[in-house]
Amino acid sequence: MRSQSRRVAALAAAGLVIAGLGTAPAQAGQERHGTRAGQAAPAGQADPVSLVNPFVGTQNFGNTFPGASAPFGMVQVSPDTGGQGGYDYQQNAIYGFSQTHLSGVGCGVMGELPIMPTTGAVESADKDTYKSTYSHDDEQAEPGYYRVGLEKYGVNAELTATPRTGWQRYTFPSTGAANVLFNTGQANQSVKDSEIHVVGDHTLEGRVRAGGFCAGHDEHTVYFTATFDRPFSSFGTWRGSERTPGSRDAAGTGGNGSWVSFDATQDHDVVLKVGLSYTGLDGARKNLAAETGDGYDFDATRDTLRGQWADRLGAIEIGGGSTERQTAFYTSLYHAQLHPNLAGDTDGSYTGFDGKVHPADGYTPYQNFSLWDTYRPQNQLLELLEPHVARDVALSILAIGRDGGWLPRWALAESETNIMTGDPVTPFLVEAWSKGLLAGHEEEAYALLKKNATETPPADSPYNGRSGVDYYNDRGYIPSGLTLGEDCAAKGGDNDCEHPTSASMEYSAADAALALMAKGLGHQSDARMFAGRGQWYRNVWDSGIQQFRPRTTDGTWLTPYDPVDADHQFHEGGAYQYQWLVPQDPAGLVSLMGGKPATEKRLDAFFAYGNLLKDPAGTAREDWIASPYDYYGKPTYNPNNEPDLLAPYLYNWVGAPAKTSTVVRAAMTLFTTGPDGMTGNDDLGTMSAWYVFSSLGLYPTMSGANFLAVSSPQFESATVRIGQYGARQGGTLTVSAPGASDTNRYVQSVSLDGRDVGKTWLDWSALAHGGELSHQLGSQPSKWGTGAGSEPPSVNTSLGDSRRHVDATVTPASATGQPGEDVRLNVDVLGQSPAVQPILLTASAPKGWRVRNQPLQVLWSGRLPKQQAVPITVSVPAGTASGTYPVQVKVNGLGANTVTRTVQVQVPAAKG
Repeated sequence: MRSQSRRVAALAAAGLVIAGLGTAPAQAGQERHGTRAGQAAPAGQADPVSLVNPFVGTQNFGNTFPGASAPFGMVQVSPDTGGQGGYDYQQNAIYGFSQTHLSGVGCGVMGELPIMPTTGAVESADKDTYKSTYSHDDEQAEPGYYRVGLEKYGVNAELTATPRTGWQRYTFPSTGAANVLFNTGQANQSVKDSEIHVVGDHTLEGRVRAGGFCAGHDEHTVYFTATFDRPFSSFGTWRGSERTPGSRDAAGTGGNGSWVSFDATQDHDVVLKVGLSYTGLDGARKNLAAETGDGYDFDATRDTLRGQWADRLGAIEIGGGSTERQTAFYTSLYHAQLHPNLAGDTDGSYTGFDGKVHPADGYTPYQNFSLWDTYRPQNQLLELLEPHVARDVALSILAIGRDGGWLPRWALAESETNIMTGDPVTPFLVEAWSKGLLAGHEEEAYALLKKNATETPPADSPYNGRSGVDYYNDRGYIPSGLTLGEDCAAKGGDNDCEHPTSASMEYSAADAALALMAKGLGHQSDARMFAGRGQWYRNVWDSGIQQFRPRTTDGTWLTPYDPVDADHQFHEGGAYQYQWLVPQDPAGLVSLMGGKPATEKRLDAFFAYGNLLKDPAGTAREDWIASPYDYYGKPTYNPNNEPDLLAPYLYNWVGAPAKTSTVVRAAMTLFTTGPDGMTGNDDLGTMSAWYVFSSLGLYPTMSGANFLAVSSPQFESATVRIGQYGARQGGTLTVSAPGASDTNRYVQSVSLDGRDVGKTWLDWSALAHGGELSHQLGSQPSKWGTGAGSEPPSVNTSLGDSRRHVDATVTPASATGQPGEDVRLNVDVLGQSPAVQPILLTASAPKGWRVRNQPLQVLWSGRLPKQQAVPITVSVPAGTASGTYPVQVKVNGLGANTVTRTVQVQVPAAKG
């Protein structure tokens, strides 16, 4: 019998820092990324592990999970209570501890193989019957460890992990019927089918095939082998609700599972370790053997994992600020390093998007790419701190394109979900290229990106790609009013044709990024083409109302139109939330909005700036957002969602950088230390990465541009260990801001290595090898960063859409005209051109009819889309016989295209 005194002491000391490190085997794949297991926080520094609260974000749709995971691990073993993230803090019952979770997603996902300890006879396979209540007072979590008391059974359950294995330790009461239930038919998304097999008297093995994330058509299979530290005394399986004691096998659809039982009258502890793989059972067995050997030492495994987290979190050491702010910071840094996740086995094998097993050559495969989210700050944070991980992630995405034939948008395990819109993979990979992380693979990446940007995946491909690219290539924007399945292929997930205006803007931003890569690789013609397309955001800017606005299939502005909700023409937002999403050309956007003073006023209104100065926290919760999913209801900032992440830093482009510090500090009040302390979904660490960067007073606004906007740090000091990547980067960056506080938030001056920094941005090359970044802060705004030329770059200043193009809509489309009376028509003419463009409007009617107010010539200048309403009067001659008569309106762009519209005029029969 193992020592119960050791177990009691360990439980009594729960939550305290563990002094000694265990003897579990080194975890495969960690050394090459620089992990030094067991590294403690430096003397005099707070222990970053103890400052993390994994419960942050488990309530109010943050959708995080509190269980155990290695940094970027394949396994995230965590309690399941229900809810989108698998664990909802407001629920009071646990039905198992499953092996896979994603942090902060917006739909139910993963959660395969929930395992549940129970006592007594196994009388039901229904999780709602065998689940147990629990109390938060009897629950704890820290990076790499979780513990809870299951009230129904009097069982203490503990969790820890290695990169590819999940560990569970149960302390049962004295009972002859201690059970462990394996529910292969249950997950946090749809289970297609599953199987489980009882092998000998220590082991269970099987697989789970699941899919349907956020209504996508994705599908993946995870394999497992689970082994106990001692033999079980009995076992059984179930299919559906039918239980079969003594059965070793269950498989099929409709729910399967198994249970094993132990005699715990003397030895109350049972340790279970579960190895996972996405390549097959053999991979799961190899992973379990490579990472755990023959050992079952739970405490040593926990200690080793804690040391790994201490190293990862110790990459940034902060000084100053309250314990609550430090907790919010280190919790964010923790969440930002949970994903992406290991996809391959310890021997490098992985399952590709072609369904075949491949060997990884020279990199570690990763999976789970929420690209629409993570291309913004989370990708850049990994590049800063963990460049080898960032490189392997980028190469893993290239492998998707190589194996599956197309690049992904939102990849889950080994399949594409087609979730979200736009083209996020382009800025993601261009950013990796800009940091040198695609060395040796540049041309392969560029070829895949160019294909993705200009072509549509074939009909039999599971990828959406840029689903609106044919319209975008032809018109310079995706029109509103397209029909899925008829105009745009419908392959599940989201479709750009459903959110045409935001997709057009995101395509343009992606093209601007790709232009940087094309130029850097010497593809000059492509560079010019993509740079021009980087200005196509202007094609959906209505200068008449000073808003981004959908355009119809006729090319004219959508009418009626409410920019607050925009009728979901924008994805998860409206025109107000998307109005700042021009990272490639903020200066051009400022010009569209009427210049710096006008744009500053617009930003002030967007952030409710006057209210911010009086009540920052209240304004953030009341004026900005009403609920985590309030994407459409207000003309103000939505810090819950990605399109607005760069918005506070737009003040740097209008000469008002002090206001950035006010907005950022107010947004930070939404990050608290409670379970509801996450602003919206964390989206695999994206919102957390925003908090980390903003706390340092640095923010990457444009993928591939290699500069960071400079603002006010949150803490008095921060020491950043920049990850070593050959000669390209590596060193120590110290950020100092004496007296930093919510009041002393305004930058008075900045210096880097003693040299004055008068601009509101720094090139990446100036920081790549570290240095001393010093801030002087004060309680009042200063002139710092307000002078001419202080604003950050706009990397895309091309002339834009060089094609002359006109469109027109005639209303009404059909009309009734009495003989001897007039019919009034209205022609909405819209033209776009980079230069002066005359437009000639003419109309023709049947013989004897008269058309007035034509011909008409409209002369527009400038490179913006312009719209003008032109009235036309058609006179129906007296005595006209009843019937239908065509009136033809022709709009000629004079050097561009010609549009012809026909209105059918119905002449009724004469009365009497």
